Amino acid sequence: MTVHHPQSPQFFLTSPSPCPYLPGRAERKVFTHLTGERAPALLDLLSQGGFRRSQNIAYRPACERCRACISVRILVDEFRANKSFRRVLKRNEDLVSFEARAEPTSEQYALFRSYIDERHLTGGMSEMSVLDYAMMVEDSQVDTRIVEYRRRVPGALGGPEARQGELLAVALSDVMADGMSMVYSFFEPGASERSLGTFMILDHIERTLRKGLPFLYLGYWVEGSDKMDYKIRFRPQEHLLPKGWERYEG
Repeated sequence: MTVHHPQSPQFFLTSPSPCPYLPGRAERKVFTHLTGERAPALLDLLSQGGFRRSQNIAYRPACERCRACISVRILVDEFRANKSFRRVLKRNEDLVSFEARAEPTSEQYALFRSYIDERHLTGGMSEMSVLDYAMMVEDSQVDTRIVEYRRRVPGALGGPEARQGELLAVALSDVMADGMSMVYSFFEPGASERSLGTFMILDHIERTLRKGLPFLYLGYWVEGSDKMDYKIRFRPQEHLLPKGWERYEG
Protein backbone atom coordinates (compact mmCIF):
# COMPACT_ATOMS: atom_id res chain seq x y z
CA MET A 1 0.00 0.00 0.00
CA THR A 2 1.31 3.46 -0.90
CA VAL A 3 1.29 5.92 1.97
CA HIS A 4 1.25 9.65 1.14
CA HIS A 5 2.60 12.16 3.62
CA PRO A 6 -0.14 14.72 4.33
CA GLN A 7 2.20 17.58 3.31
CA SER A 8 3.44 15.96 0.11
CA PRO A 9 2.55 18.06 -2.95
CA GLN A 10 -0.11 16.76 -5.30
CA PHE A 11 0.57 17.00 -9.01
CA PHE A 12 -2.00 17.51 -11.76
CA LEU A 13 -1.93 17.30 -15.56
CA THR A 14 -3.60 19.80 -17.85
CA SER A 15 -5.60 18.87 -20.93
CA PRO A 16 -3.89 19.32 -24.32
CA SER A 17 -4.01 22.85 -25.77
CA PRO A 18 -2.36 24.52 -28.80
CA CYS A 19 1.35 25.14 -28.31
CA PRO A 20 2.12 28.89 -28.19
CA TYR A 21 5.62 28.37 -29.59
CA LEU A 22 5.51 25.67 -32.26
CA PRO A 23 2.61 25.73 -34.74
CA GLY A 24 0.67 22.52 -35.17
CA ARG A 25 1.69 21.04 -31.84
CA ALA A 26 -0.19 20.59 -28.59
CA GLU A 27 1.12 21.25 -25.10
CA ARG A 28 0.35 19.75 -21.71
CA LYS A 29 1.71 20.78 -18.32
CA VAL A 30 2.15 19.10 -14.98
CA PHE A 31 1.62 21.44 -12.05
CA THR A 32 1.31 21.71 -8.32
CA HIS A 33 0.34 24.41 -5.83
CA LEU A 34 2.86 26.48 -3.88
CA THR A 35 1.22 27.32 -0.56
CA GLY A 36 2.16 27.75 3.05
CA GLU A 37 5.52 27.81 4.80
CA ARG A 38 6.93 25.04 2.63
CA ALA A 39 6.42 26.95 -0.62
CA PRO A 40 9.96 28.44 -0.87
CA ALA A 41 11.68 25.10 -0.22
CA LEU A 42 9.33 23.33 -2.64
CA LEU A 43 10.04 25.89 -5.37
CA ASP A 44 13.79 25.46 -4.81
CA LEU A 45 13.43 21.71 -5.24
CA LEU A 46 11.10 21.86 -8.24
CA SER A 47 13.26 24.44 -10.02
CA GLN A 48 16.07 21.89 -10.00
CA GLY A 49 13.70 19.68 -11.97
CA GLY A 50 12.80 22.32 -14.55
CA PHE A 51 9.63 23.76 -13.01
CA ARG A 52 8.65 27.43 -13.34
CA ARG A 53 6.39 29.56 -11.15
CA SER A 54 3.22 31.43 -12.14
CA GLN A 55 1.52 32.99 -9.12
CA ASN A 56 1.07 30.11 -6.65
CA ILE A 57 1.51 27.39 -9.26
CA ALA A 58 4.71 25.54 -10.17
CA TYR A 59 4.56 23.91 -13.60
CA ARG A 60 6.63 22.28 -16.29
CA PRO A 61 5.89 20.94 -19.80
CA ALA A 62 4.63 17.36 -19.99
CA CYS A 63 3.94 17.02 -23.71
CA GLU A 64 3.40 13.50 -24.99
CA ARG A 65 5.62 13.52 -28.08
CA CYS A 66 7.65 16.70 -27.85
CA ARG A 67 10.69 17.66 -25.76
CA ALA A 68 11.45 21.01 -27.40
CA CYS A 69 11.16 23.03 -24.16
CA ILE A 70 14.50 22.98 -22.34
CA SER A 71 15.16 24.66 -19.00
CA VAL A 72 18.03 27.17 -19.11
CA ARG A 73 20.16 28.70 -16.37
CA ILE A 74 23.15 31.04 -16.67
CA LEU A 75 26.38 30.39 -14.76
CA VAL A 76 26.75 33.93 -13.44
CA ASP A 77 30.23 33.50 -11.93
CA GLU A 78 31.67 32.68 -15.35
CA PHE A 79 29.66 35.12 -17.46
CA ARG A 80 31.59 37.83 -19.29
CA ALA A 81 29.78 40.43 -21.39
CA ASN A 82 30.85 40.36 -25.03
CA LYS A 83 31.08 43.42 -27.27
CA SER A 84 27.39 43.28 -28.19
CA PHE A 85 26.31 43.09 -24.56
CA ARG A 86 28.65 45.94 -23.58
CA ARG A 87 26.97 48.12 -26.22
CA VAL A 88 23.58 47.37 -24.65
CA LEU A 89 24.92 48.33 -21.22
CA LYS A 90 26.34 51.55 -22.65
CA ARG A 91 23.02 52.50 -24.29
CA ASN A 92 21.27 52.18 -20.93
CA GLU A 93 23.72 54.00 -18.70
CA ASP A 94 21.06 56.67 -18.14
CA LEU A 95 18.78 54.17 -16.35
CA VAL A 96 18.59 53.48 -12.63
CA SER A 97 16.97 50.42 -11.09
CA PHE A 98 15.06 49.79 -7.87
CA GLU A 99 14.51 46.32 -6.37
CA ALA A 100 11.77 45.84 -3.79
CA ARG A 101 9.19 43.38 -2.54
CA ALA A 102 6.69 42.68 -5.28
CA GLU A 103 3.89 45.25 -5.19
CA PRO A 104 1.83 46.25 -8.25
CA THR A 105 1.20 49.87 -9.27
CA SER A 106 -1.01 51.56 -11.84
CA GLU A 107 2.15 52.90 -13.51
CA GLN A 108 3.47 49.38 -13.98
CA TYR A 109 0.15 48.23 -15.39
CA ALA A 110 0.09 51.09 -17.92
CA LEU A 111 3.53 50.01 -19.17
CA PHE A 112 2.46 46.35 -19.14
CA ARG A 113 -0.60 47.17 -21.29
CA SER A 114 1.52 49.11 -23.79
CA TYR A 115 3.92 46.18 -24.05
CA ILE A 116 1.20 43.55 -24.45
CA ASP A 117 -0.81 45.60 -26.96
CA GLU A 118 2.28 46.17 -29.09
CA ARG A 119 4.08 42.84 -28.79
CA HIS A 120 1.62 40.13 -27.72
CA LEU A 121 -1.89 41.26 -28.63
CA THR A 122 -2.96 37.74 -29.62
CA GLY A 123 -1.23 36.00 -26.69
CA GLY A 124 -2.67 34.53 -23.53
CA MET A 125 -2.11 37.74 -21.54
CA SER A 126 -3.93 40.05 -23.94
CA GLU A 127 -7.11 40.17 -21.82
CA MET A 128 -5.43 40.76 -18.44
CA SER A 129 -7.14 43.46 -16.39
CA VAL A 130 -5.47 45.61 -13.75
CA LEU A 131 -6.68 43.11 -11.13
CA ASP A 132 -5.21 40.21 -13.11
CA TYR A 133 -1.91 42.06 -13.25
CA ALA A 134 -1.99 42.72 -9.52
CA MET A 135 -2.50 39.01 -8.85
CA MET A 136 0.39 38.09 -11.14
CA VAL A 137 2.69 40.35 -9.12
CA GLU A 138 1.59 39.86 -5.52
CA ASP A 139 0.07 36.37 -5.45
CA SER A 140 3.25 34.63 -4.32
CA GLN A 141 4.23 32.51 -1.31
CA VAL A 142 7.96 32.79 -2.09
CA ASP A 143 10.57 35.56 -2.03
CA THR A 144 9.44 37.56 -5.05
CA ARG A 145 10.94 40.91 -6.03
CA ILE A 146 9.96 43.53 -8.57
CA VAL A 147 12.71 45.52 -10.26
CA GLU A 148 11.83 48.84 -11.88
CA TYR A 149 14.11 50.48 -14.45
CA ARG A 150 13.68 54.24 -14.72
CA ARG A 151 15.29 57.09 -16.60
CA ARG A 152 17.68 58.85 -14.26
CA VAL A 153 16.41 62.15 -12.86
CA PRO A 154 19.13 64.81 -13.32
CA GLY A 155 20.51 65.87 -9.95
CA ALA A 156 18.60 63.25 -7.95
CA LEU A 157 20.91 61.39 -5.57
CA GLY A 158 18.37 58.90 -4.25
CA GLY A 159 15.19 58.59 -2.24
CA PRO A 160 11.70 59.31 -3.54
CA GLU A 161 12.95 61.94 -5.99
CA ALA A 162 15.04 59.37 -7.87
CA ARG A 163 11.92 57.22 -8.34
CA GLN A 164 10.16 59.93 -10.32
CA GLY A 165 12.01 59.16 -13.55
CA GLU A 166 10.14 57.68 -16.50
CA LEU A 167 9.44 53.95 -16.03
CA LEU A 168 10.86 52.06 -19.01
CA ALA A 169 11.03 48.42 -17.89
CA VAL A 170 9.91 46.05 -15.13
CA ALA A 171 11.04 42.57 -14.10
CA LEU A 172 9.26 40.20 -11.73
CA SER A 173 11.80 37.80 -10.24
CA ASP A 174 12.09 35.16 -7.52
CA VAL A 175 15.05 34.80 -5.17
CA MET A 176 15.75 31.14 -4.45
CA ALA A 177 18.41 29.22 -2.53
CA ASP A 178 20.68 28.77 -5.55
CA GLY A 179 19.84 31.76 -7.74
CA MET A 180 17.35 34.20 -9.15
CA SER A 181 14.57 33.24 -11.52
CA MET A 182 13.15 35.76 -13.98
CA VAL A 183 9.41 35.08 -13.86
CA TYR A 184 8.21 37.79 -16.26
CA SER A 185 9.48 41.07 -17.70
CA PHE A 186 8.13 43.82 -19.93
CA PHE A 187 9.31 47.16 -21.25
CA GLU A 188 8.51 50.27 -23.25
CA PRO A 189 7.83 48.92 -26.78
CA GLY A 190 8.84 52.21 -28.41
CA ALA A 191 12.40 51.99 -27.06
CA SER A 192 13.58 49.07 -29.19
CA GLU A 193 16.96 50.71 -29.77
CA ARG A 194 17.77 50.14 -26.09
CA SER A 195 17.37 46.32 -26.21
CA LEU A 196 15.72 46.48 -22.80
CA GLY A 197 14.96 42.75 -22.64
CA THR A 198 18.66 41.99 -23.02
CA PHE A 199 19.58 44.76 -20.59
CA MET A 200 17.33 43.34 -17.85
CA ILE A 201 18.97 39.91 -18.16
CA LEU A 202 22.43 41.47 -17.96
CA ASP A 203 21.33 43.43 -14.90
CA HIS A 204 19.93 40.28 -13.28
CA ILE A 205 23.19 38.43 -13.89
CA GLU A 206 24.91 41.15 -11.85
CA ARG A 207 22.19 41.09 -9.18
CA THR A 208 22.49 37.32 -8.81
CA LEU A 209 26.27 37.63 -8.55
CA ARG A 210 26.00 40.31 -5.84
CA LYS A 211 23.68 38.04 -3.83
CA GLY A 212 26.37 35.34 -3.90
CA LEU A 213 24.15 32.92 -5.85
CA PRO A 214 25.40 30.76 -8.75
CA PHE A 215 22.50 30.65 -11.24
CA LEU A 216 20.10 32.90 -13.11
CA TYR A 217 17.12 30.87 -14.32
CA LEU A 218 15.64 32.06 -17.63
CA GLY A 219 12.83 29.58 -18.08
CA TYR A 220 12.51 27.53 -21.26
CA TRP A 221 14.44 27.70 -24.49
CA VAL A 222 12.27 26.25 -27.26
CA GLU A 223 14.38 24.95 -30.10
CA GLY A 224 12.75 25.98 -33.37
CA SER A 225 11.02 29.04 -31.90
CA ASP A 226 12.65 32.26 -33.09
CA LYS A 227 11.28 34.30 -30.19
CA MET A 228 13.12 32.09 -27.70
CA ASP A 229 16.52 32.08 -29.41
CA TYR A 230 17.73 35.10 -27.42
CA LYS A 231 18.14 32.91 -24.33
CA ILE A 232 21.05 30.91 -25.69
CA ARG A 233 23.10 34.07 -26.28
CA PHE A 234 23.94 34.31 -22.57
CA ARG A 235 26.79 31.88 -21.99
CA PRO A 236 28.08 29.89 -20.26
CA GLN A 237 24.79 28.25 -19.42
CA GLU A 238 23.38 24.86 -18.48
CA HIS A 239 20.43 23.00 -19.95
CA LEU A 240 18.32 20.45 -18.11
CA LEU A 241 18.55 17.23 -20.11
CA PRO A 242 17.51 13.63 -19.30
CA LYS A 243 20.74 13.05 -17.34
CA GLY A 244 20.47 16.30 -15.40
CA TRP A 245 21.90 19.80 -15.82
CA GLU A 246 24.58 19.84 -18.52
CA ARG A 247 26.74 22.64 -19.85
CA TYR A 248 25.50 23.87 -23.23
CA GLU A 249 28.22 23.95 -25.86
CA GLY A 250 26.11 25.04 -28.84
